[in-house]
Amino acid sequence: MRPAALIAALVWAGPGLADGDGLEFSIAGTETCLSQIGGAECIGISAALCMTATEGGASTYGMGGCLSKEADYWDARLNAAYQNLMRRARENDGDFNPPQSQAEALRDMQRAWIAYRDARCGYEYSLWQGGTGGGPASVACYMEVTGEQALYLESGGAGF
Repeated sequence: MRPAALIAALVWAGPGLADGDGLEFSIAGTETCLSQIGGAECIGISAALCMTATEGGASTYGMGGCLSKEADYWDARLNAAYQNLMRRARENDGDFNPPQSQAEALRDMQRAWIAYRDARCGYEYSLWQGGTGGGPASVACYMEVTGEQALYLESGGAGF
């Protein structure tokens, strides 16, 4: 099922769960897409469903809130994948005594990626020249870039 068709099917299935902040958010749309399709095309599906299901979801508050909730999901996945990869890298370093430490290379790559993410999303924000759309745009960027990095790390760094 293509992502657009999956979104449509999930929208008709009903809204997500309200969690006290007025947003109708559930990560189920993203997880369903990941289980059926997998890959970066699933990033943003739950945020889009939240914006559709939430009254006022197209407002800057609604967009920012929905995007932020999915960004938190990807950030948690990224952190778990990084910790798992770091553990494996340290084990590999101990087994093979490589000329370049995998653990150090992973750490350096992740630090460089964080700087890249922050600069890229700062640029996205700047495109709005102080307008209210800058907030949701920068959060959407953070969600997308973090999701891509999470998937990359989950793949063991071999691409996704």
